[in-house]
Amino acid sequence: MVKLYRTEDKVLQEIDEFTDGCWINMVSPSYQEVTEIANRFEIDDADIMAALDDEESSRIELEDGYTLILIDIPSVEVRHDKNRHTTIPLGILITQTAIITVCTAETPILQDFVNKRVKDFSTKKKMRFIYQILGRNISLYQSTLRTIDKMRTEIEERVGEDTTDTDLIDLHELESTLVYFATSLSANSGVLNRLTRYTRLEQYPDDQELLDDLIVENRQAIEMTSIYRDILNGTRELISSIIDSKLNNVMKYLTAITLVMAIPTIISGLYGMNVQSSGMPLADSHYGFALICLLTLIICIVAMAVLKKKRLL
Repeated sequence: MVKLYRTEDKVLQEIDEFTDGCWINMVSPSYQEVTEIANRFEIDDADIMAALDDEESSRIELEDGYTLILIDIPSVEVRHDKNRHTTIPLGILITQTAIITVCTAETPILQDFVNKRVKDFSTKKKMRFIYQILGRNISLYQSTLRTIDKMRTEIEERVGEDTTDTDLIDLHELESTLVYFATSLSANSGVLNRLTRYTRLEQYPDDQELLDDLIVENRQAIEMTSIYRDILNGTRELISSIIDSKLNNVMKYLTAITLVMAIPTIISGLYGMNVQSSGMPLADSHYGFALICLLTLIICIVAMAVLKKKRLL
């Protein structure tokens, strides 16, 4: 899908034809659409297709007549039948007459511009537009990180009550997401640092200040990711330890019950042996069976009291 936009009097409008200062938004484009855009703006189609490859890393490439900026953005995918966070590439190609964005899926980063939620936005101010995209990307990272930490907190609140193996799986998924985020934010940091030396296109006086703010915000997002990952790792270890402790308590309880139940088993086994009754205590007594049962019960109670005192029951 390819859509064209252009700002007129600070209002974004969708247009039907290519004009100077337009924004071309490509979402999961077909090969025919990629070829058409590549031929029209004299761009290598491999540079457009790079944004459609999930394995591509963030970078800047300066080519004849255009510049490719590739960054990683947060996205959602289905893993284990649940929505999980991950990262996907977003390609930004800067030509003399237009800005082209390429992504495999709709992203809130660009939808904020389409839905006119961004102030002071113009497709004609190319570098300002790019910095605003990068700023929205960092904000989405930070928002997603807070969501991940909230999910971790909800799991942590169930510790000791309804903790299950599913919680460990969910924590592992969150930890995997933070690994993706840490890697992507670090790569994006390299792109931001290189943009400080970018002079191919005209930049307005406030653009450099905006870029410096983006570098600081991205560094904060990296620190947030590191902190949340450490906390998440501690939570996962805590839950694992609690599950192991519960299992140990169950095994300890079953062992104690087995010891107590072994007492009547041993006594009944001895009295069931084929020996003369004269050799067995209370064997000839009229109340022998009742007395033996009572004695067995007393021994079991004493054994349970001892085990309880030793905190084994």
